Amino acid sequence: MHVSSHKSLQVFRENPLRMDLTTSEEYASQSKLLQEFTKVPSIDSAWVLKNNNDGISTAMFSISQPDLLANRTRKYSMYCHIKGAGTNSRDFQWSPFPTEMTGVSVIVPSPSGSKLLIVRNGEKGCPTKLEIVDQSHVEKEIHVGQSMHGPLYTDEWFHGISWNQEETLIAYIAEAPPQPRPVFSDSGYRKGDSSDEDCNTWKGQGDWEEDWGERYSKKGRPSLFVLDIASGEVRAAEGIATSLSVGQVVWVPPSSSGSQTYLVFVGWLEHNGFHNTARKLGIKYCSNRPCALYAIASPFERPETENKPVCDGKSDSAASAHNLTASISSAFFPRFSQDGKILLFLSAKQAVNSGAHNATDSLHKINWLSDWKMDKQLDVTEVVPIVMCPEDGCFLGLYCSSILSNPWLSDGCTMILTSAWRSTEVILSINVLSGKVTRITPEDSHYSWSALAIDGDNVLAVSSSPIDPPHIRYGRQVTPEGQTRRWTWDEVDSPLRTARDRVKSLLSHHSVTILQIPVANPSDDLSDGGKLPFEAIFVSCKDSSHSPTVVVLHGGPHSVSVSSYVKSSAFLASLGFNLLIVNYRGTPGYGEEALQSLPGKVGSQDVRDCLTAIDHVINEKLIDASKVAVVGISHGGFLTTHLIGQAPDRFVAGAARNPVCNLALMIGTTDIPDWCYMVACGTEAKKYASESPSPDHLRLFYEKSPIAHVSKVKAPLLMLLGGADLRVPVSNGLQYARALRERGGQVKIMMFPEDIHEIIIPRSNFESFLNIGVWFMTHLK
Repeated sequence: MHVSSHKSLQVFRENPLRMDLTTSEEYASQSKLLQEFTKVPSIDSAWVLKNNNDGISTAMFSISQPDLLANRTRKYSMYCHIKGAGTNSRDFQWSPFPTEMTGVSVIVPSPSGSKLLIVRNGEKGCPTKLEIVDQSHVEKEIHVGQSMHGPLYTDEWFHGISWNQEETLIAYIAEAPPQPRPVFSDSGYRKGDSSDEDCNTWKGQGDWEEDWGERYSKKGRPSLFVLDIASGEVRAAEGIATSLSVGQVVWVPPSSSGSQTYLVFVGWLEHNGFHNTARKLGIKYCSNRPCALYAIASPFERPETENKPVCDGKSDSAASAHNLTASISSAFFPRFSQDGKILLFLSAKQAVNSGAHNATDSLHKINWLSDWKMDKQLDVTEVVPIVMCPEDGCFLGLYCSSILSNPWLSDGCTMILTSAWRSTEVILSINVLSGKVTRITPEDSHYSWSALAIDGDNVLAVSSSPIDPPHIRYGRQVTPEGQTRRWTWDEVDSPLRTARDRVKSLLSHHSVTILQIPVANPSDDLSDGGKLPFEAIFVSCKDSSHSPTVVVLHGGPHSVSVSSYVKSSAFLASLGFNLLIVNYRGTPGYGEEALQSLPGKVGSQDVRDCLTAIDHVINEKLIDASKVAVVGISHGGFLTTHLIGQAPDRFVAGAARNPVCNLALMIGTTDIPDWCYMVACGTEAKKYASESPSPDHLRLFYEKSPIAHVSKVKAPLLMLLGGADLRVPVSNGLQYARALRERGGQVKIMMFPEDIHEIIIPRSNFESFLNIGVWFMTHLK
């Protein structure tokens, strides 16, 4: 072998990816930097537990952190004693170390805080374990086999775990057991009982069953079960139609149900396809799926001999669950007032009725009768209506992704909610008797706030900004001398500070402003709300006018980028980039008219808004126009690829994560084909939507897609794709990337075979943003 061959082999061994030296050094330095951001834990949820000692309460926090070596997410619990209730001074005493919850799917404290449910979901046919823990030991451990149900649902949509007030029963949502599959042997089909399988037989596939799309692939139907803690017995709720998927269950308070014990839950009919055909359209991030609140009697109020799993295939005529909200097209997140006299719930009726996948919510209530029986219909009244076109400084409407399990202040009529408010997230108080809505977090802050738990009349919350990782806040009401009552927010010193402050120091030379962007040349056909300014969050370096800028675009299009800490964006800022995070029209948080101005105009109005935002910061001399890149996921990737095609001379580089590149291709492969019609056809979408689109609609889909502009692209593009994405299947991105390469464009494709639309597996997420950082550093600096 020649000497030169030895040198080539040694170089390859030291650098097997065949990167040049500069790129290799970038990978090394940026991966080390990104590790610092990965170490910052997330505060997922919290509970305030009652305490017998006056003036003391205990807060329990659920914390998570990526574990890259194990390629999973670590979960921890932390405790804090809050001393000084009823005074202006609070003392927070933390447990010295967090406790890792290995193998734990979810934890839920009992109403009194004296017990804890720990759920360990079984995998690969193993039973689900339900542990009841009191303050000193495991009181009960129940193993639930697959013949009763599969894993519990722990996501934010179908998830529902509810203790009854007496702490004797727990209702929850779990996967219904699968339908029996046929068994074959070398003699053919085995008749009779086919549940067993041995070395001489194999199981066939049986009938294919649809699921709820992205995130719910291979999951069984969400079904309702109740555990009797004393006996360890689990019973399935009967009388629920098999065409109904259920979630978000709560117990009716005992004072409100007389001698009968009821459960209230949310139900989604599976017949929600085009023209009410039997199809489950994707439900993740889609509040436009019709749903209702139902009531049903507890399964432990019938003889044990009647108990059976909910997989018997009974027809809808066997259903006995009572629809409480038949007068409204959407009802979810049910919450009873503390006295049990009012049932509150959110509604996405505007999304359901318009077809937009997310829209402005409304809040409704039912006055619950203490002697209510299943044959009595209850009236639904509106508490907080949809805001169409907000006035300056006024309430903008409800945009809530969740509600606390106990959202009530001690007066019993004030509910605490977290909602988007333009480019921030704020905490609201709502008097459910008067309907008055009050913003209780600071109005002059660019931070975003989220409520974690209620402590009497006080609120435990978390706040953050794009350059300041999450920290815990404690809100209380004060009345300064001679002034009106107001909320004040104390910062809580916590063990989380160490990792947070280390990252904050990396961003100490950055600043955040929220820019008002006037709509450029608004057309006469726009509504008043559609003509209002939109916003962009500008994260700037110390010398922003000479630093490169990355335009960051959210998906949806009806989702929002709020001014909270996001690991990926903070990492890009730490590399020396300005960030221009654009909330183009169609973004929630600005009133319903602004949101509804976009459907039917994608690829034009949203593209113009992004270019208008870029022009704004250029005209204000805030950025260098020759150093601009763009990144986005999903509809943000749609805009990324549109921008580099429609304005090819304005962008130095682009990066797109699971982008929508061709609506005409997506229509037949996505779990949300109705989305393609809605964004392309607008208000006419429901009328035209079909599983067999017409040639005219296919042409329209193509014309509104980035692939129609692929021949004009000049910027190098990084494409990041999740191989298991059901929302925007990889064929969309691959077709665009191959078409770009065919025309001589520079494109790099990264595939994460096991990952989904969001690319959330820890290693995939880490590697995708590491490559985005290296890609932009290579082309912008």
